[in-house]
Amino acid sequence: MVEKRIFVFGLAVVLALGTLGFNWVESVIPTADAHGVQAQLQSRFIRIEDETFNRQSLQTGETLTVQGTLVSLVERDLRGWLSIFTESTNAGNRWEMLARDPPGNVFDIPGNAVVDYSLSAKALEAGVYHVHTQLNVAKVGPGLGPGQTVVVEGDPIIKPIPYTNIAYQSIIIGVGYVITFATRPWQVI
Repeated sequence: MVEKRIFVFGLAVVLALGTLGFNWVESVIPTADAHGVQAQLQSRFIRIEDETFNRQSLQTGETLTVQGTLVSLVERDLRGWLSIFTESTNAGNRWEMLARDPPGNVFDIPGNAVVDYSLSAKALEAGVYHVHTQLNVAKVGPGLGPGQTVVVEGDPIIKPIPYTNIAYQSIIIGVGYVITFATRPWQVI
């Protein structure tokens, strides 16, 4: 009889915990949030240091410049590309890249070297953005700098759609399909 009561009590406890889920764990064990914690990319391959922003607030159409230093922690040369990564309260996240230094989309990062960088982007839509330097390293992956909150105010800037580029790309894709199907031997299914 006692074993039956213990079994029923245990089953009731399991059902109660299952119903509540594990939400109670958050009240027992404190959570920790951190901002500016470097990802493994920076600590193992390349570290983004001295990330600075020229402004904390701007109007749409104005330029935000992010500067800093990339410190290579490995002996081999790596290839990478820089951009900005933004998180915002709105769904826009619209920025237009204006300039990159080192120039070009992809550049070499010599082993054990220090490379200064600068990124300039124009704000196209109002919002509260958290902006980071984003460094993508070939065969390694992305990493983010510490970042800063930037407030953009003003009317949105609508960029015209380059229909000529769309038409050109459509023609190139169409020619590719024609060549593919014209040169493929017919197969019986």
